Amino acid sequence: MKLLDQKKKKVILNITPLIDVLFILIIFFTVSSTFLEQPGIKLELPEAKTSAPQRIEKAVLSITPDSKIFLNGAEVAFAGLPAQLRQMMEQSTDKSLIVSADKGVRHGLVVQVMDIARQNNVEKLVISADPD
Repeated sequence: MKLLDQKKKKVILNITPLIDVLFILIIFFTVSSTFLEQPGIKLELPEAKTSAPQRIEKAVLSITPDSKIFLNGAEVAFAGLPAQLRQMMEQSTDKSLIVSADKGVRHGLVVQVMDIARQNNVEKLVISADPD
């Protein structure tokens, strides 16, 4: 009996599709990522002694255990909160608000404050908490 002489086949791993997929992912993430907008024209702006920056970088709303509301350290009445938030968000660069409420505050009050914030141009709400 004659056995057939079988040749061993070489296993070839074709990595071309893998490289194509990686290039497509790189292109996708490069195009979809946000870039900082750089002005095309360099300007030297005039100076004035009375000019002052009017941007608010960080807005913090605190609620104490006795349900008093403080906006950036100043006490605010619940009825005056919408106007204060609207005015603050007009001057804010990122339109975010950090809500820091005591754990003894009723849940309903915190939800009301968050709802008022959303209605008055707050785009990003951050709830502060202590780490364990």
